[in-house]
Amino acid sequence: MEIVEIWHIWLIIAVAMVIAEIFSAGACVFLCFSLGCIGSGIGAYFGVDFKIQILIFSIVTTASFFTVRPFMVKYAFRKTDSVKTNIDAIVGQTGRVTETIDYSKNSGRVFVYGDDWKATSQNGEVIPENEIIEVVKIESTILVVKPINKVKTD
Repeated sequence: MEIVEIWHIWLIIAVAMVIAEIFSAGACVFLCFSLGCIGSGIGAYFGVDFKIQILIFSIVTTASFFTVRPFMVKYAFRKTDSVKTNIDAIVGQTGRVTETIDYSKNSGRVFVYGDDWKATSQNGEVIPENEIIEVVKIESTILVVKPINKVKTD
């Protein structure tokens, strides 16, 4: 009996693949390879020829890509749209016009979400300074806004 047998190597590779899966952002790819290594390790333990071990690895890995991976992607990696981040978080926010928005003069700035942005109005209307607005959408680096409240000035 050898100190390190082939099935030991297959299982060490399987453990390495599980560790790689933990640290990867992939969708269970390394896990599928790990299952293939475990299948080949079992074959090696029972004395199967190396060519057959490679065949077992290929079959089990392919089968796990079509069975285990879709299951894991569906249930372990749920995607939620409940939290918006970065630029998507600005849509729907309210702000204040800091420079009159006038499409014909190519002018307009708003203060939204802690930053000063170039802005244009949704309907091409003129929105005066200090007007309260809501961000409707973002086109490149320009906010498309609509007025939501008239500010009374003395």
